[in-house]
Amino acid sequence: MLFLQGDKNNFTLVIAGLVAIVSLAVWSFTRHDSREPPLAPVSIPYLSHIIGLSRETYNYYVNLSKKISSPIFTVSLPGQKMYVVTNADLVQKVQKQYDTIAFPPLAAAFSSRTAGTSEASSQAMKRDNYALVHVSNDILTDTLKPGENLDRMNRVMLGEIGRSIQALEPAHQKTVRIQLNKWLRETLTRATTRSMYGPKNPYEREGVYDAFWDFEGGLVALAIGILPSIVAKTAVAGREKVAAAIRNYYKEGGLEASSEIPRRRYDIAVSHKIPESEIARFETGMALAIILNTGPATFWMVLMAYLAPGLKEDLRGEIDACTKTAVEKGVITKSLDILNLKESCPLLLSTYQEVLRYFHVGTLVRQVTEDTYLDQYLLKKGAMVHMPSRTIHHDPNVYGPNASDFVPRRFLPSEKKNRPKDHCFRGFGGGKHLCPGRHFATNEVLATAAVFIARFDMDPVRGKWEMPTGFNSGSAGQIMEPDHDVEVDLRTRDGFEDVVWELRLKTSDKIFAIVTEDMDEN
Repeated sequence: MLFLQGDKNNFTLVIAGLVAIVSLAVWSFTRHDSREPPLAPVSIPYLSHIIGLSRETYNYYVNLSKKISSPIFTVSLPGQKMYVVTNADLVQKVQKQYDTIAFPPLAAAFSSRTAGTSEASSQAMKRDNYALVHVSNDILTDTLKPGENLDRMNRVMLGEIGRSIQALEPAHQKTVRIQLNKWLRETLTRATTRSMYGPKNPYEREGVYDAFWDFEGGLVALAIGILPSIVAKTAVAGREKVAAAIRNYYKEGGLEASSEIPRRRYDIAVSHKIPESEIARFETGMALAIILNTGPATFWMVLMAYLAPGLKEDLRGEIDACTKTAVEKGVITKSLDILNLKESCPLLLSTYQEVLRYFHVGTLVRQVTEDTYLDQYLLKKGAMVHMPSRTIHHDPNVYGPNASDFVPRRFLPSEKKNRPKDHCFRGFGGGKHLCPGRHFATNEVLATAAVFIARFDMDPVRGKWEMPTGFNSGSAGQIMEPDHDVEVDLRTRDGFEDVVWELRLKTSDKIFAIVTEDMDEN
């Protein structure tokens, strides 16, 4: 204080010096080496990228990739350099260099910042070369692979979905009006979290569901970490409410009847000496992985059945053919087995894959942990590697001249000769950190969409079907969120009145492959 009062000129010089030092640090990091990937063309350095990412969001990299022929290019922002990989073959090579182009440092930083954990807990994530990050991923991979634990979770999930759809059933010759995306999101959130956490599911406590979506809406501000209590006040409040519900869940013995996942995650965190209150904070991020994408994927599945000419009728033909009907004491029961759906409904599965291709807006992000080469390109330590799926999925050189069209039959077995190599499908990421929940998500989306399509007829309240835009999709989700909901009048399909529906799952440890890594397993 004496210095500030006594010599304003010196103070000005110090500030000027600090600005110079910061500027030099930014310049030294962002200056371009000729061995690095070529710079993306810009009209105004730094600013053009900031404006482009803000305005065009997930389409910015797609548009940039059209202006540069290189399979990887450099995007420089103040203080941060990013390498954007737009070629599927090169993405495969990135995935093989997982030690030097790594995921754990980002996972640890993102989890700690968004969860609001203490410095001690944040350091625990980094110890022993991010051992806790690695083992947490191993737990998810092990518990969500086809087998007994996944089957148990699937049966709980299917039971919840079945009850929700049965409760939705309109009275005879009546309609029920719903917001399609809202109803699906709420239903699948409840089914997914109940299958994960058991009957004491913390997300079913009053206000927790809404608090989670408040938390999700402020993830970017939380991840940046600059004054989150001010710039992300609503998100912080939502996170605290969710964390409190999870702490109560632990105290009330909720883990005793949960799936293996939260129990094993809790035990491994305790073994790393993380206190229970902090474990609850880390667990708030778990819902981001298990909730965010199945709702919008199911929404687009159901909506595209009505928007794509003839698709609803063809899908119904497949689903009806593998639906079993039984009559007992005058009660008609129709049952759908999920394994049969996946094995006997190729158009349903193809439509699902096309939803994941067409509506995928996710970007895999890795951090360069030391100077390394990717093919002939030098990648500098500290830079980020971005791998946006959309640059591959919507590239006419990869998926043909109709890459920007929704083609539900694109992934039929008969169309394989017209498709690119299997690793060009990036619906679940890939490599060492391939989405571990892909089997559960596939079962949930296919089951819900199949029953909706087979059981109900829908009419748009606005009078015609329209495709919502999805420019405001959240930062953490991989599947495009509609900018506005679609309000529909729902009625029972003719000839299906007074029918009880059952969703079933035969015991199976078969790996049903829709990504190249699973094909290698079979």
